[in-house]
Amino acid sequence: MWLVVGLGNPGAEYAGNRHNVGFQVLDDFAARVGNPPLRLKFGAAIGEGTLGAERILLCKPMEFMNVSGQATARVAKFWKVAVENTVVIHDDLDLPFGRLKLGAGGGHGGNNGVRSLIAELGPDFRRVRFGVGRPPAGRDAADYVLHDFSKAEQKDLPDLRLAACDAVEAIIAQGLTAAMNRFNVKSKNGKETTEDGA
Repeated sequence: MWLVVGLGNPGAEYAGNRHNVGFQVLDDFAARVGNPPLRLKFGAAIGEGTLGAERILLCKPMEFMNVSGQATARVAKFWKVAVENTVVIHDDLDLPFGRLKLGAGGGHGGNNGVRSLIAELGPDFRRVRFGVGRPPAGRDAADYVLHDFSKAEQKDLPDLRLAACDAVEAIIAQGLTAAMNRFNVKSKNGKETTEDGA
C-alpha cells in the first residue's frame, strides 16, 4: 500500500491558499484512484483507492499544518505503511512558482508541516515539492503562503496541479529515481539548483 499525503489547513477560508496546494493536488489525484469518498479517521480525511495494481490511501491531515505529522503517523501506523511508501505533496518557497522537485530526505525548508512530518516519521518519505515562489521584498513569508495564488498564477494552476499528480503517479509506478529524472528540472550546467540535493 502507498500513503499519499497532501498538506494544507482545514477550513474553507484556507482552501485557495498557496499553503494548501498539497490539499489541492490530492483532490485532483483522487480522480486517478477512483474518487474514493474521504472519511475522518485518526485526525485525517482518508480514502482508499487503487492505481493499477497498487492500493492507495489518500490522506489530508485535518489538525492544521504545524501538526500534520501526528495524524499522518497515526494513519501510517494503523495501515502499516512504510515511510518509503509515503508520498507527501507540499508547497515550497524555495522553488519558483509551478516548478516541481521530487526527492526524499533532507530538511523542512521552513515548512512547518514538513517539520512535523520529519519529527513523527523521520525524513525519508517521498516528497513532491510544489514551488510557490518567494514573497515580494518586505512581505512576511507566513502571510504570503496563507494568501491565495494571484490571478495570473491561478490561470496556470490547473495544469501545474495535474503535472504534480503525474509526479505522484510516476513515483508509485516507476520508482523515485525514474520520477526524479523525469520531473526534476536541471540548470544549464546539468546540476540541481536547490540546496539540499533532494
